Amino acid sequence: MSDSMHIEITDNSGKVKEEFEAAVLRALEKCGLTAEGYAKQLAPSPGKTGTGALRNSITHLVAENENTVYVGVPQGPTSYGIYLELGTGKYYPGGRPTPWVYQDAKGNWHLTHGQRAHPYIKPAVADHVSTYKGIIQDELKG
Repeated sequence: MSDSMHIEITDNSGKVKEEFEAAVLRALEKCGLTAEGYAKQLAPSPGKTGTGALRNSITHLVAENENTVYVGVPQGPTSYGIYLELGTGKYYPGGRPTPWVYQDAKGNWHLTHGQRAHPYIKPAVADHVSTYKGIIQDELKG
C-alpha cells in the first residue's frame, strides 16, 4: 500500500441545483398546460350566440421566482370569467343581497338577483391533484 493516496473530489452541486431547478420549471409548465386543458373542458359552453372567447382565453403562467403556476383568465374582454367562477349578487358570499336591473345589448331590461357560480378553474386544479403530483414526480426523476 502506498503512503500517499490521492483523492480527487469534484463538486457537482451547482450542476445538480441547475438541473433540479430546470426540472421544477418543466413540471410547472406541464402542470399549467394540463390544468388549462381541464379548465377549458369545464368552462361554460358558449351557447347559441357565444364566441367561445372565455374558453379560448384560459391560460397559465409559470412564475419562476415563486416556483408557482397560475391558471386563469387574463384582464381584458373576458374578465367576466371571474363572475362565472365565483358567482354574483346573492350567490357570492358577501355579494349584493338585493336584486337589480340591467339593460342588455338589444335594449331589453332584466331583473336579476345575480348568477350562481359555475366553477371551472378551481375544479380544474383541485380535482386533479394526483395527476399534478405524477407530472412533478416524473419530471424530478429525470
